[in-house]
Amino acid sequence: MHFTESAFPPFTLTRPPTPAIPLVADSPHSGTTYPADFDVSIPMSILRSAEDTYVDELWAGIADVGGTLLSANFPRSYIDANRAITDIDPGLLAEPWPDVLAPTEKSTTSGHGLLWRNVRNTPIYNRKLWVAEVENRIATYYQPYHHTLREHIEAARKQFGHVWHLNLHSMPSDTWEVLGVSPAPPLADIILGDLDGTSCDPTLTGIVDDFFRAAGYRVARNVPFKGATLVEMFGRPASHYNSLQIEVNRGLYMDERTFEKTDGFEPLKATLDDLALHIAQFVRSVL
Repeated sequence: MHFTESAFPPFTLTRPPTPAIPLVADSPHSGTTYPADFDVSIPMSILRSAEDTYVDELWAGIADVGGTLLSANFPRSYIDANRAITDIDPGLLAEPWPDVLAPTEKSTTSGHGLLWRNVRNTPIYNRKLWVAEVENRIATYYQPYHHTLREHIEAARKQFGHVWHLNLHSMPSDTWEVLGVSPAPPLADIILGDLDGTSCDPTLTGIVDDFFRAAGYRVARNVPFKGATLVEMFGRPASHYNSLQIEVNRGLYMDERTFEKTDGFEPLKATLDDLALHIAQFVRSVL
């Protein structure tokens, strides 16, 4: 993690060294480069807990098997690529928004819309945001990320007739507590989200579920995470667009206090490398 005064690419796009298959993965929340104009009033130790730290590294094997991996470089607490562009809480703004807004419960109640209001119930700002700075975040980071993801998904669908999209995330090991659920049930190691079976070919969801269980991981489906904006945008199995969200418990691979990798990182990465190959074999089998 670092703040930077200089411009930086909004994303990293990793293309396969081998012939591509219609497998496109994205990690919208793994960015750790903080723009200098963020101007926050929250301790970084709390702000950073919003990151999906190392998720892009964990899934780097996607490219090695013929897939494409898009990873955000900007942090989700600055602008969240997995939210609708209209999902802005007007209470965060210092002046009226010039276009139509459609704030959801995520933005108004939880404070986790396009622009985050708080992290772990700690306010990010001691000020309101100007329209111009929000528009800059959208134009400089959000829109290029969305444009590139859509471009690669549509190109794969056009070339192959099908496309499989993996939306990659991590979750804090105290997720239930963060969500205010008490008493907190045991949290799974892996949560697969397919909008309750509507965003992805159930064969792929089942293959991924079976793989993780066979590797010894505890798996849940759609609870508490079903998938958000990106899965909703690209998950249309009837039209051969399949989108599956995969959440990995951070306690498996990192120290959530220091943000350092633990001894569990490499074994988990090896598992995800094997899973990437397994998914690629499935994709090739149905082309």
